[in-house]
Amino acid sequence: METSEDTLDPSDWNAFRLQGHRMLDDMVDYLEHLRNQPVWQPMPQEVRHSFQQPLDDGQHDLGKAHATFMKDVLPYALGNVHPGFMGWVHGGGTPVGMLAEMLAAGLNANLGGRDQAPIEIERQVVQWVRELFHFPKTANGLFVTGTSMANLLGVLIARTARLGADVRHKGITADNQQLIAYTSASAHLSITQAMDIAGFGSDALRKIPIDELHQMDIAALELAIAEDKKAGLTPFFIAGTAGSVDVGAIDNLRAIAELCQRENIWFHIDGAYGALGMLAPDIAPRLQGIERADSIAFDFHKWGQVPYDAGFILVRDGKLHHSAFASPAAYLKRESRGMAAGSPWPCDFGPDLSRGFRALKAWFTIKVYGAEKLGQVISNTCALAQHLKRRIEAEPQLELLAPVALNIVCFRYRSTDANRVNADLVVALQESGIAAPSTTTINGQLAIRAAIVNHRTTTSDIDALIDATLALGRCAARCACS
Repeated sequence: METSEDTLDPSDWNAFRLQGHRMLDDMVDYLEHLRNQPVWQPMPQEVRHSFQQPLDDGQHDLGKAHATFMKDVLPYALGNVHPGFMGWVHGGGTPVGMLAEMLAAGLNANLGGRDQAPIEIERQVVQWVRELFHFPKTANGLFVTGTSMANLLGVLIARTARLGADVRHKGITADNQQLIAYTSASAHLSITQAMDIAGFGSDALRKIPIDELHQMDIAALELAIAEDKKAGLTPFFIAGTAGSVDVGAIDNLRAIAELCQRENIWFHIDGAYGALGMLAPDIAPRLQGIERADSIAFDFHKWGQVPYDAGFILVRDGKLHHSAFASPAAYLKRESRGMAAGSPWPCDFGPDLSRGFRALKAWFTIKVYGAEKLGQVISNTCALAQHLKRRIEAEPQLELLAPVALNIVCFRYRSTDANRVNADLVVALQESGIAAPSTTTINGQLAIRAAIVNHRTTTSDIDALIDATLALGRCAARCACS
């Protein structure tokens, strides 16, 4: 068969197939035997230096490149696929998702637009998401990199809702309104970044105090809005949180929804990981009010266990979503037939014209495992958090630092120099390879933060974390005293 002399396809397809099978087998083996490996281990300097070579014009064997990956990359990844990883809210991925990602890479589809089946897959997932959150059929959604990008899109759409589509041409200062946004003091930093990037400036974001449950204080929110209106400012956006980054708290979404309705303010929800709690019958009631949001941002790659990256934004008013981003151009001309049919296209609902096939791994995950099973995984991570809470409360040397609302547990090892001891302790835990928590600060106290997100985690992994914390904590306390 004739082919181009400059093709990048293999000259020997059979040899390539065999090598591909070896690579796939190695990754399946890796996932199957995760428990035999440390959660994380420090990278030796010689390995780090090996990635600082100059640009190489030579050609190298695929098998040798794969061998380098197995030797110098795989052992030194962050480890969020491991059941002992509890450092940040990272999903564990699945073997099914890995295979779906391989199919998407082989297809190499650009989901910016045009008439193609991959876009229908994304539209199918959008439909499922609408149903999950009880949004109307006129709502629209879009895959993005993650909730940080989805939060930015939420701010931009809310800007268009308040100032009209002309804001895209005239800018946010054209009508002399100073728009003000609100969120919890414990909200994710991406809300602040969104206000910055959108041109409002971070000073236009009011960070409302939290109560004893780490929820946004509704009375303080109402007061802040009243004061801003009295000062001639224009409240336009409130970001509620469904699963705060520090402790997993859920704001009173129903109360915020009612306030937004009274004040004609856009109600956005940062549900990065917590929003998918709607899949779990025992968690969904805690999210009451989420169905009244104007927009919801969340990640399939957290509680949904879809491989990175797979963020999503859902917008109640699909027409408004379209008007916030659609940009006609000659090379994007739409037709009723041919490859340029099938509009509106995904590029009409966000800033990206070139878009990967993120929807396929989410579609496969939902198709293969089903919504009920995914909900069970979510419920189980919360049950494991309660098991961890009980273990902490049963150990005199340990102290719980925040309520356990969902699947995040913040605690510390008791010591006279607690902040220093617990900082050292977390590093020791990570370097041990047994368990990998992270840190945060709760009321000025450094906390060990265990975020239980991985579907592979069991009570034995929780017990291993506690046992290692007690053993290494004693060492850290002795070192602090010496």
